[in-house]
Amino acid sequence: MNRLRYFWVAVATVLIVASWIGLFSIRNGIVQTSMKIDGVPAVVMRPAGVDGEDAAPAVLVGHGFAGSKNLMLGYGYTLAQAGYVVILWDFAGHGDNANRIGDVKVQADVDTIYAALAEMPGVDLARVGILGHSRGSGAAMAAGSQDPERFGAVVAVSPVNAEVTSTLPRNLMLQAGSLEAPFVANAERLLADAGGRNPDLSQGLGRAFQIIPNAEHISILFRPLSQQLALAWFDASFDHVAQRIVTDRRILWYGVHLLAWLLMLAATSPFWRRSEETATQRNSWRTWIGLLLAPAAGIGAVWLVNLATPAGEIGGVLVGGAVAIWLAAAGVVWRAAGGYAFSLKSSGLRRDLVLGAGLFALLSLAFGVMAPHVWLPWWLSPLRLAIWPLLVVGVFPWFWMVAEVQQSAGVWMRLLWWFAKSAVMLTGMILLISAVPGLGILGLMAPLLPLLFAILDFANRYVRRPLAYALGSSLFFAWVLAVVFPLAG
Repeated sequence: MNRLRYFWVAVATVLIVASWIGLFSIRNGIVQTSMKIDGVPAVVMRPAGVDGEDAAPAVLVGHGFAGSKNLMLGYGYTLAQAGYVVILWDFAGHGDNANRIGDVKVQADVDTIYAALAEMPGVDLARVGILGHSRGSGAAMAAGSQDPERFGAVVAVSPVNAEVTSTLPRNLMLQAGSLEAPFVANAERLLADAGGRNPDLSQGLGRAFQIIPNAEHISILFRPLSQQLALAWFDASFDHVAQRIVTDRRILWYGVHLLAWLLMLAATSPFWRRSEETATQRNSWRTWIGLLLAPAAGIGAVWLVNLATPAGEIGGVLVGGAVAIWLAAAGVVWRAAGGYAFSLKSSGLRRDLVLGAGLFALLSLAFGVMAPHVWLPWWLSPLRLAIWPLLVVGVFPWFWMVAEVQQSAGVWMRLLWWFAKSAVMLTGMILLISAVPGLGILGLMAPLLPLLFAILDFANRYVRRPLAYALGSSLFFAWVLAVVFPLAG
């Protein structure tokens, strides 16, 4: 590499180190402990110095479907820095919880976590609140209604259906993002069922609804406004004065970390490229037709599988297996329509395998290693690890074709391919949800796909060996599927 490349490697290294320092700065002044509570993975955050003589209020924080405790960390840090003891946990089938979804009722998990909280020193059990997102909001509202003596305040973010009244649960705040219309409508209905807005929190009758501007179902969890409104609601309910009010910027540091690793990839591009010039793009019009046909092939394949067995449970993870089947069929049809051969060349195979493994490692460092501290558990449990190879095989045809059609494309053509693939994938998923019941969660996960495709297309710009790129991308994308979706029952 020349001196300029070494300079950019140094810049990337500095940014990576700075991002880790910035990320962990939000932990200053609190004690964070990971543990298992009767088999339920949990994180406990408490203000430094809290003991039995100086009891602090507490909040339980529950995630939504296909989420995890990691996704809710922003509320944890905001509340813990303000003086609360906070417990976040993984529901059955989610995150690090080894139980399959449905094995343990969500309310049973809430009871388990509350029982553990009740045994902890330094907790004022007369001032305990509960916060939940999406599916977790239903658990929070149900717990607040069933056990009002336990929970003096409830915050429901992107709320699902629940039974509420003018008196139960106590002090109910509803939040929804302006870009998630169904949840806004549901929050308005819940507010009406709960008796409408009521500023009187002193008697436990408080009722409020806040719309978080320009937020959808996932991004709402990273909005400081949502986190600080929740804090203000609990403070008002428990007559508590926040010790510190912090702004959660972890997602920004995560972005810096991701971009720094991609810069590292670009700076080391001579290592990733083949020595000879790549072939020119072939069969352009057939390739575009194949891309347009791909969604129908994927939908048809998943629909046929669903006739024999629920497609949403294929592969051991909810929905993830169906996505792999969709990409397998779409990739095969796209390849056939484009006139591309299905054979793999033996020349340079060893180097392709090494570079593919290296690309997977770099993408994991860029996207995954910091993720558990921001939004996503990254390390697979043994059961999820066993599922991962099956998902790799499923998604490989799609990424193999992506590598072939983009290997000699210029910047503008790559942008066009990124837009076209994202549009095709999102459209196909919408149609798939309509054709196959039980895959509705894909609609909530869809915003993540263009980002993943953008990262992988950037890598494709520098990894000019199609098989190496296809292997590395398949290993990475299948890992994401294995991590994100719950274990099937």
